Formats: sequence, structure tokens, C-alpha cells
Amino acid sequence: MLILKDLHDQISRATADAYGWPHDLTDEQILEKLVALNAERAAEEAAGHVRWLRPDYQIPRFADGAGAPKTGELDLGAQVVAIDKGLPAFPKDKGDQVMAIRAVLQSASAPMDAAAVSRAFKGGGKKIEQRVVQALNALVRYAEITSLPDGRFAAKRAA
Repeated sequence: MLILKDLHDQISRATADAYGWPHDLTDEQILEKLVALNAERAAEEAAGHVRWLRPDYQIPRFADGAGAPKTGELDLGAQVVAIDKGLPAFPKDKGDQVMAIRAVLQSASAPMDAAAVSRAFKGGGKKIEQRVVQALNALVRYAEITSLPDGRFAAKRAA
């Protein structure tokens, strides 16, 4: 049993080192950091950027017309590839939809109504507007965005 605990502790330390986090984080702090990192990655992907783990292998197979990778200053030293310079695709997964809609509002220069948010996605518009409305309502409930009296929505800005 002690060997297994020691191995788990080694994995935990190595994981913390890989993320650049202290070793003494509580489970709640780790979860907060992972949720923030997930939101960051969702915003990147909504903007059309993907972090490839093995770019030489993955880009030719999975990056539909992406061409050569575009690198950037990233905290984990990963490469970023622009998949589509146009609008992001609307995710199929409901959880991903919420994160993508949040990312659209965060990158917007002004508040947006549901129709405008729907049009911010490739193939969007009326056919996804009902799902966008549901996701916007969820984001308001969880205090991630603000609902304005005129029917528009705004992302909460960090202070």
C-alpha cells in the first residue's frame, strides 16, 4: 500500500511541476486552476487555435487545410495552429457550447443579443439561436455574464 501511495504522490508532484503550480495546493485550488485553464483553452479553440501535442503527426492528419503551424508565446511552450481564419464552428457538446458562447462575449467589443451571438459561429444564425439562448441563460445564472435590460448580454470583465 505504501508503494502505491508513494507513486501517487510522485505523479501529483510531477503534474504540479508540469503546470508550474506549487505542490501544496488543495483539491479545491487545483479544480479552480483546471477550470480556469479549460476556459482559456476553450476561448483559444473558439478563436480557431489548437495546441498540438505532436504537430508533425497531427497537423497533416487533422488540421483541415491549416497549413504550417503558427507558434506563439504560450505558457506551456506548445505550438498554436490557426485552423480557420473565419468564424468558429458551433460545438456539438452543450458544455462546449456554453464555453464557446462565453468566449465570443469576452472577445466582443460591445454587448450582444442572442441573434448576434448566433451569427458569430460558422453556420450559425436562426438554426442555433435557441441553443444560444439556453446557454446565455445558464451563463447568467452562474454569474459568468450580465443580462442587460435591452436584451443584450455582456461578459464580465476582470478588475
